[in-house]
This record gives sequence, C-alpha cells and structure tokens, in this order.
Amino acid sequence: MTTMTKLSELTGDYVLDAARTRIGFVGRHAMATRVRGQFDEFEGSAYLDGDDPSKSSAELTIRAKSIQTRNRRRDGHLRGRFLDADDHPAITFSSTGVEQVDGADFKVTGDLTIRGLTKQVTVGFKLTAAENDPRGGFRVGFEGRVTINRKDWGVNWNAATGVLLSDEVTLEFDVAAIRRS
Repeated sequence: MTTMTKLSELTGDYVLDAARTRIGFVGRHAMATRVRGQFDEFEGSAYLDGDDPSKSSAELTIRAKSIQTRNRRRDGHLRGRFLDADDHPAITFSSTGVEQVDGADFKVTGDLTIRGLTKQVTVGFKLTAAENDPRGGFRVGFEGRVTINRKDWGVNWNAATGVLLSDEVTLEFDVAAIRRS
C-alpha cells in the first residue's frame, strides 16, 4: 500500500468502513474502575476537502441499542434507563465546522444528539492513514476523542447514579473510511 502525503490528495466523498471502524466510550465507575464499551451498529459519511479543510463535513448515525460493554445486565440498563433507546433509537453527530490545527490534527465541531437533546461538541481528530487498498480503492484513517458530561444529554438513571458513575464519559473514534469513486 502506498501512503499519500499531500492533503489535497484526500479530497472526495467518503463512507465509513464499519468493519474497520470502532466507536467506543469509557467512563469511570465507583472504586476507580473504568467501564469500556462500544457501539456495534452505525453508519456515516464525510466530505474531505484537502485544499481547504474548513469545507469538509461529516455525518454519523449510531444505533443506541447496539451498545456493548461485555456485561448483559449493564448493557440492558444502558439501552433502557440511560439511553432510552426505544424512544431515541439513534445517536447522531452532524458537523458544523472543521479546523486544521496542525499538519494531521483537526478539530471537528458539530451537533451531537443523544436522547433527543442536541449539544455542540468539538472532537479532536488525527489523520493516521491515507493509502490505496489492494482492491484499488482509497482509504483514510482517523483517530479522535472527546470528553462529554453525560448529564448534559439527560443520561442518568437516579440519584445513586451520580455517586456510582462519573459525569464525564470519553467518546473514542477509530475511523476507517473509503472514498467513493
């Protein structure tokens, strides 16, 4: 595979490669332990403008019921009482701005909707790969993360939840995207 080095070579429309993308999270639980999980069902697209990254954009839709933490009981609580996935089946992100910070580092600002509430967040992303794949396609890779306060989106169960779980949750993105021809 050939690695591309010029941002201008990235320009185009992309679709997430769900088989090679991970959308995860980590939060603190009582006794200083961490709970890690991920979402298994999502779709997304992006337009990348290598000459003017501010003209780039991204959309992401996550199926709330696809949350997985490797604990069936906890997953049920997260789907039901925390995310209210029956009434709010999708978690969405729609970018409103992209800023190149330095070289391969970017800030993507956008509207994050969880449980029907929309708040603006800024996710830091790093371009980690840009290469031709063996089938003649072109792929890019990005890693990103943002820490949010879950209470801003009403992700809470009861008063004890505030004692047992930290308010902050870090969302993690390991993204692989394929340029459409």
